[in-house]
Amino acid sequence: MPTTTETPNAAAAGQVNLGDLTVNRLGFGAMRITGPGIWGPPKDHDASIKTLRRAVDLGVNFIDTADSYGPNVSEELIAEALHPYPNGLVIATKGGWERVGPGQWVHNASPKHLEEAVNGSLRRLKLDRIDVYQLHIPDPTVSFDASMQTLEKLRQQGKIRHIALSNVTLEHVERARKITPIVSVQNRYSFADREWDYLLDHCEKNGIAFIPWAPLGQNREAHDLLDKIAKDLDASPLQVALAWLLRRSPVTLPIPGTSSPQHVEENIAAAALKLPDATFKQLSAVTPPPASLR
Repeated sequence: MPTTTETPNAAAAGQVNLGDLTVNRLGFGAMRITGPGIWGPPKDHDASIKTLRRAVDLGVNFIDTADSYGPNVSEELIAEALHPYPNGLVIATKGGWERVGPGQWVHNASPKHLEEAVNGSLRRLKLDRIDVYQLHIPDPTVSFDASMQTLEKLRQQGKIRHIALSNVTLEHVERARKITPIVSVQNRYSFADREWDYLLDHCEKNGIAFIPWAPLGQNREAHDLLDKIAKDLDASPLQVALAWLLRRSPVTLPIPGTSSPQHVEENIAAAALKLPDATFKQLSAVTPPPASLR
């Protein structure tokens, strides 16, 4: 870990705006607090509760979840651990991608389902309004515009404060913005997997937060380099990968996840890790593998 006697704090990463909301630029992804295969309750319920509370204690004020994590389990644990919520805590959830078994996903972004999903998330999270609601992924069998129009209707009804997108292309973003304001985009992205470089640049230009998932990528050669750099900096590989994301753009909002209170401290310590210029350039020069190998 970075050598410091200070307690890690997510505020060291700086801040980013989500519409009229401002959050620390290192959040917490709540997928891994569920059971194996993102299915069912966690093996260690108390550890998941402690992890959520520890993240907030260390300055995390942005938590990312989804109704499909469990399903429902992640949202229920968040409410159990943190409700009544501290001032300034932003919970972002998602709908439109259902979990039907361990490791199994099914598209469902129909207007009817999205309305049911939003109402279910409100109930489980014990909220009157969801601060940031994300379309989890476009549904190939449903009009994308119809999905977005449904979310905009729910926003006008006061059930959603801000609308966001996940697993989308630039075309999706611009189509959505013709229907409703978009405050964030969440796509797979890392120093070793930069397929969405151009989309991140577009988000930065337009004041849209970019939430990268899978911060380590899947490039074995890149991991060897990451391990070496981490050893040189007395840090973990994930800390280095997160520090690269934080430096890559002022609108990145990484959301490392874990079900361990100890690991959440280690992850948040990345907020204070400053990469040397040469190290940042070295990681930025990594050639991503072909899409077929990811």
